[in-house]
Amino acid sequence: MNRTIFKRRWFRISVIAVLALAAVLAPLELVPYANYQLTMIAVMGVAILGVNIITGYTGQISLGQSAFLGLGAYVTAYGVTEGWPVPLVFLLAAVIPGAVGLLIALPAVRLKGASIAMVTISLPIIADPLAKRLTDITGGSAGITVQWMSAPEWTGLADDQWRYYIVGAIALVFFVLAWNLTRGRIGRAFAIVRDNEAVATSMGISSYKYKVLAFTIASAYGGVAGFLYLAAVQYMSPATLSFIVGINLLAAMIIGGSASIIGSLFGGVFYVFIPVVAGQIDPSHTPIVYGAALLLILFLAPGGVVTLPRVLRRLMGRRTGRQQQPGGGDDQATESSAGKVTS
Repeated sequence: MNRTIFKRRWFRISVIAVLALAAVLAPLELVPYANYQLTMIAVMGVAILGVNIITGYTGQISLGQSAFLGLGAYVTAYGVTEGWPVPLVFLLAAVIPGAVGLLIALPAVRLKGASIAMVTISLPIIADPLAKRLTDITGGSAGITVQWMSAPEWTGLADDQWRYYIVGAIALVFFVLAWNLTRGRIGRAFAIVRDNEAVATSMGISSYKYKVLAFTIASAYGGVAGFLYLAAVQYMSPATLSFIVGINLLAAMIIGGSASIIGSLFGGVFYVFIPVVAGQIDPSHTPIVYGAALLLILFLAPGGVVTLPRVLRRLMGRRTGRQQQPGGGDDQATESSAGKVTS
């Protein structure tokens, strides 16, 4: 038993080591567009991770993550344009959306059911036209272009490679932070609040407090994703704030796997690559292909892509059981008959 566990552990460590090595070396061999796509997976993975913290781990429906992503991106654009130090810009890109999320959460989390979903829906609906009117800060409908985060000469890297490493490193830090958060005392409290608020209250856990905390953390993650988005794209427009982006982030979270850290990364892969694949098949049918892929994954693995190995093992187990059942049934029948004769 211990040997089996030991082998599984080393197998997982080996897989992680190979994937980590591939992630480090891949941008040195890939074309700039491929590096851009990989960078966007990390960006959207962080945004989806924020949705997962509030929806997957705490059970609150959030459709407004695009508003916090956009706010973080606009804060970053303004700070970089004004010549502020990049570490300060990064801090503000996380803190300001987090503070806005806190102010919204304080009254919003008292609502039940679909009411809180309606509150989050209103965020991108308000943010989109607001960004179009604040032309001095956002560039209006035309958006704003910011040329920054170029590779230093001493690195010998191209700009796309440098941005990949910077965005990937920051995303990795926030994935590790979320992993520690969800597996600690706060994560356990989130799970209890999600499963049964009455039980949480009986255990002395404040559902209100932890819901507000989850909403604030998710908003800060959205702001960080906005910082990374501007680093990767170098451009920001009100379209990123739109309601449909918020819907797609929630859908990608469900596809990747609810209440799963690695599932958020799978969600980022789905968010970035499925529209690209659909566009190559037929650009006019992109929504149809996107919806079909969504339904296919949900039918095959209702728990998301992260549960596919479990689903496959269960199916293989059933198939093996069916193959063994006829022989086993005959043996049991023979043993039963023999027992009757003996008696």
